[in-house]
Amino acid sequence: MKLSLNKMVKIAALSALAIVLMLLLRFPIIPSAAYLEYDPADIPVLIGGFMFGPVGGLIITFIVSFVQFATVSASGLWIGFVMHIIATGTLVLVTSLIYRKAHSYKGAIIALIAGTLAMTLIMIPANLIFTPMYGVPIEVVKAGLTVAVIPFNLLKATINSVLTLLLYKPLSKVLKDKI
Repeated sequence: MKLSLNKMVKIAALSALAIVLMLLLRFPIIPSAAYLEYDPADIPVLIGGFMFGPVGGLIITFIVSFVQFATVSASGLWIGFVMHIIATGTLVLVTSLIYRKAHSYKGAIIALIAGTLAMTLIMIPANLIFTPMYGVPIEVVKAGLTVAVIPFNLLKATINSVLTLLLYKPLSKVLKDKI
């Protein structure tokens, strides 16, 4: 992907929006797993993936993941950074690759469903590998997969996908026309 100044500015704007959303709107959505917090930061990331393809979406993912690591997830050290890259990176990569081939409303729906499922599935082994590094016994991680990790990832990605579907056209028009 060739990064013109115009694309860099738009990627920076989407990254900034994602960071603001991540910092201001964080809350648990599964009562038994309050450590798993929802935030809508993936919405601008997905919009960036739709607009600029997988590379643009991954650049935004990296920027947001780094800021999240340096601010709200500092206690998780590098593990939270890697987990966020894996989760959001998978979501935006799968979604933007499919949307690039099926560039329509129906294609966006299919892409978002596939991205949601891919993110949910990749986070199963990611949690089994990385969560024990926080000192959580592997048995606890395994027990939490079906009651916390899988429902959380499905819910988070579904909410962000539906909101992306609703906001993509208006936001992309603003970004294409104004910036």
